[in-house]
Amino acid sequence: MDSVFYSRFERHDHAEGLKGLATHYCAGCGHGIVHKFLADAIEEFGIQDRTIAVSPVGCAVFLYYYLDVGNTQAAHGRAPAVALGHKVANPEAMVISYQGDGDLASIGLAEIMQATQLGLPLTFIFINNAIYGMTGGQMAPTTLPEQKTTTTPEGRSRFTGTPLRMAEIVAQMDAPVYVERVALFDNKQRHRARQAIKKAVRLQMENRGLAFVEVLSECPIHWHLTPIEAERWVKEQMLPYFPLGVKKDTSADVEPWFTLGAPVFEPGAVAAAIGATEEPAEHFGTAFPSHLDPHDVAIKFAGAGGDGAQTIALLTTRAAIHEGWDATYIPSYGPESRGGTSYADVHVAAAEVLSPAAPAPHVLVAFNGQSLEKFGPQVQPGGIVLYDSAVIAKLPALAPGVRATGLPFTQIARDLGAARVKNIVALGALQAATRLFPAESFLASLRETLQSQCALLPLNEEAFAWGARAFRETIAPAPT
Repeated sequence: MDSVFYSRFERHDHAEGLKGLATHYCAGCGHGIVHKFLADAIEEFGIQDRTIAVSPVGCAVFLYYYLDVGNTQAAHGRAPAVALGHKVANPEAMVISYQGDGDLASIGLAEIMQATQLGLPLTFIFINNAIYGMTGGQMAPTTLPEQKTTTTPEGRSRFTGTPLRMAEIVAQMDAPVYVERVALFDNKQRHRARQAIKKAVRLQMENRGLAFVEVLSECPIHWHLTPIEAERWVKEQMLPYFPLGVKKDTSADVEPWFTLGAPVFEPGAVAAAIGATEEPAEHFGTAFPSHLDPHDVAIKFAGAGGDGAQTIALLTTRAAIHEGWDATYIPSYGPESRGGTSYADVHVAAAEVLSPAAPAPHVLVAFNGQSLEKFGPQVQPGGIVLYDSAVIAKLPALAPGVRATGLPFTQIARDLGAARVKNIVALGALQAATRLFPAESFLASLRETLQSQCALLPLNEEAFAWGARAFRETIAPAPT
């Protein structure tokens, strides 16, 4: 087996000369030591080819420059979620999440709580140096009382809270089988740290459960200390708040339990699992709506919360998929479920949607003035705007060639006896105005959605028909 460390470290001065064989970490930093202990465990157990290290933003991220294993960089705080994804996608993988305190105990606190309570066999290495290291020495959730940082220049006060003891927090949960806090300030502590990391890896190998090792690590640069002074500071200042030792160990009482099989991607099995069928949906169109765009049509639906913009966005997306096109739907909600702003971006592509956002849509459907004012100017030249003239009286400046049509969605729905179907009125108008798909395609999507509420179907179909009729009559009014 090859060494777990790369033969040259590309991170440091382009791997030239002696620097290509040394880490870039600051003198006295604990990261390099922990890397060595982790690499030793991987090599001893012979698991290099099936190890995946997940490292997020912060000094921890540079792990992938040094360990020759599978590496994934996660967004800040999201390493536990990424680690879970790796584990369930490949149960035979040895997944190690390597995180710092600003990452795991701050922005990633929700992720680590949920992941550790779930308790899948995973290994978490938590580097606690009581400060944000990479980003300039700001206060971290683990910063000690009265400790000076760039954001607490007079020292951390009671007003800014007290340190989070993550090992104790995780140990209180039912699912983890092994939790220990270790340090690096002398040979005795480094030996204990090596053994704890090795055990955390072994417990995952044996499928016994989740292991969490917190490592008190020096950060001389941001503590403004020498490496020797930093080791003493951990011992004298950090230990009273972060006592060392095993916080939980039930591993001897737990039998190997994780026997999840590899994911199945065979279409028939997937369809059966979700109660679907492999029978293709009926197509009502014959070609991609290239009269709107040759490759990718972008549509934005916007209104107040409760206007139904999200519903018709989803109906449009389903219709597109049924027609055989790639389609995406991205919702965006305001702070209130009723009354707050709400919009959705929908893409329909002939081949593949490359970006789901629609900052410059071909079509906008707006239910209130705020939405039209905000998104109307973003519609592409030559695009289409449909808006509810029952509540919108003024048009903003639009791009050249944009065709704006106001229709009284709300009034039509009220005349039908149910104001809530104004969105389906708008959907009918959308079909007539854009000819995105045949009317029957939208109606098939509507019927599928309402199959458990059949009594609502006649009203919704009538609303759709009225919306289409209203657009046609507005564009070509009947002779008087």
